[in-house]
Amino acid sequence: MDLGRTLRPLRRRLPPGPSPALSQRLVPSAGSRAQRIQSASRQPRGQERVITANRQTSWAFADAFLAEDDALHRARERARETGLSPVSPGTGSALRLLAATAEAKAVAEIGTGTGVSGIYLLQGMRPDGVLTTVDLEPERQQFAREAFRAAGFAANRARFIPGGALDVLPRLADGGYDLVFCDGDRAESLEYLAESLRLLRPGGVVCFEGVFTDGRTVDSAAQPVEVLRVRELLRAVRESAELLPTLLPVGDGLLCAVRRP
Repeated sequence: MDLGRTLRPLRRRLPPGPSPALSQRLVPSAGSRAQRIQSASRQPRGQERVITANRQTSWAFADAFLAEDDALHRARERARETGLSPVSPGTGSALRLLAATAEAKAVAEIGTGTGVSGIYLLQGMRPDGVLTTVDLEPERQQFAREAFRAAGFAANRARFIPGGALDVLPRLADGGYDLVFCDGDRAESLEYLAESLRLLRPGGVVCFEGVFTDGRTVDSAAQPVEVLRVRELLRAVRESAELLPTLLPVGDGLLCAVRRP
C-alpha cells in the first residue's frame, strides 16, 4: 500500500497548528526518546509540546485506520447533505471500543444526527443492548432509523426521543446507563456532565465529542461562549473526584471519563 498516497488527502483536512501566542509557551520535542519522556514529565499542567508534522500524520493515519461499511458511508453522506458534521471514523471506532469494553447494555446519546455515531455505539454494545438517542430534529432521527436498519439492527435496539437534551435527560433513570455520549450543544456541556453523572452506573463512561472545537480550545485569541464552556468542561472533568478522565486525539477531540465506583 502507498501510505503517502493514502495520507495526502488526510493532510489537507488537518487543522492549522497552534496560534503564535500559544506556540510561545509550548515546549518543543527534541532529543532522544528518554529525554523527551523526561522533558514531558517536567512540564507544568496545561502546557503541551509542539505538534510536529510527523505527529499530525500519525494521528491522521490512526483516525482513518479502520474502513467503514456501506451503511456508515450512506449515513455519513446523508449527514453531509443535511449540513451536519458526523463523528470521524477514529472517533466512531473509539466509541465502539468503549461500548464493548463496558459491555454496555444501556447507552444514552445526545445528538442523534443521521446515525453515524449510533451505528458505532450499537456495534460495540451487547446484542441485547438498547441505545436511547435524543435529538431536536425528528427528521434526523428518521434518517438514523433507516441507517440502523441498513446496518442490520432490529428496530427494538434503539429508542428515539425527540426534544431538547436538557428537557429529556431528567426523565431518564438514575444510574441506569453504562455509557453516555454527548454530541449536542457545546454551550450546554456542563449541564450534560451533571446529568451524565446522575445517569451513569458506577464504572460507567461519559464521552464528549468535539472538545478541540477546530483548534479554538487552545487558541489564546478571544473565543465565543461555546468554546469557553468547553474549556470549563475540560477543567471540571479533569478536577472531578468522581471521574477518571482522558482526552483522546481522534476526530475533533474526544473527552472520556469513567465514573469512579
